[in-house]
Amino acid sequence: MNPKVDNYFATAERWQKEMARLRTIVLDCGLTEELKWKVPCYTFQNANVAIINPLKSYCAFGFFKGALLQDADGILSRLTEHTHAVRLIRFTDIREIVRLEPLLKAYIYEAIEVEKAGLKFTEKNKMPAIPQELHKKFAKNATLKKAFYALTPGRQRAYLLHFAAPKQSRTREARIEKYVRHILEGRGMND
Repeated sequence: MNPKVDNYFATAERWQKEMARLRTIVLDCGLTEELKWKVPCYTFQNANVAIINPLKSYCAFGFFKGALLQDADGILSRLTEHTHAVRLIRFTDIREIVRLEPLLKAYIYEAIEVEKAGLKFTEKNKMPAIPQELHKKFAKNATLKKAFYALTPGRQRAYLLHFAAPKQSRTREARIEKYVRHILEGRGMND
């Protein structure tokens, strides 16, 4: 048990019983406990395996490479349509966790085996197309273009999906303008 995570659980506002039970299960499987992204994260040989995230309407237990798990029981789901590797299980009651404990352990052990085997998730989808409005902005600002391409692929993808979503060009332009400073500073949308 990690003291930083102890403090996190002691000060959590919701899903305390559910998180405590999930913590016990995952630690029984031999993973290392850390605090990353301000939530409990569980690793195997420094590779992220699982995460516990208390959200507003449910407590999520996620697998970083969940798409590589067999999921014969169909308990894993995508966070969003644009999420590729991560899969999670949503809990709203501790009884669900107790009922699924043997299955959860089996999934955790399978996730550990994925790490031992060195399996990598390769995105099936290519990077989204760059909206015309962003091409125009790049033409006017070479520093912005350089900063954008210096971002991680995940950050680039998040920006492109966000910028391309509106139907109207002026809305796309406004979204791009809103995040110019973030991009120039090397930050993602939510950093």
